[in-house]
Amino acid sequence: MKAMLDEVVIVGQGMGGKVMITVNGSHETLGVKINEELDRSKIEAGVKDALNDVNSKLQVELMKKMKEMGGLDAFKNLGL
Repeated sequence: MKAMLDEVVIVGQGMGGKVMITVNGSHETLGVKINEELDRSKIEAGVKDALNDVNSKLQVELMKKMKEMGGLDAFKNLGL
């Protein structure tokens, strides 16, 4: 399961793409890119926006993966 989640890679953006955060399906941060021209307050806002963006995108992608696996019924076979 973890290997499948690790294959999912999503990029979230803030400040119009000047801040980008990349995470995998296991919610591990793979990368952070910040435009050098941004000042501290814009960086902080951009990171917040990028995290919110990547989490929203990741949630949608993981729901798609769960649906492909048979939805919540797939967990019945795992005894959960």
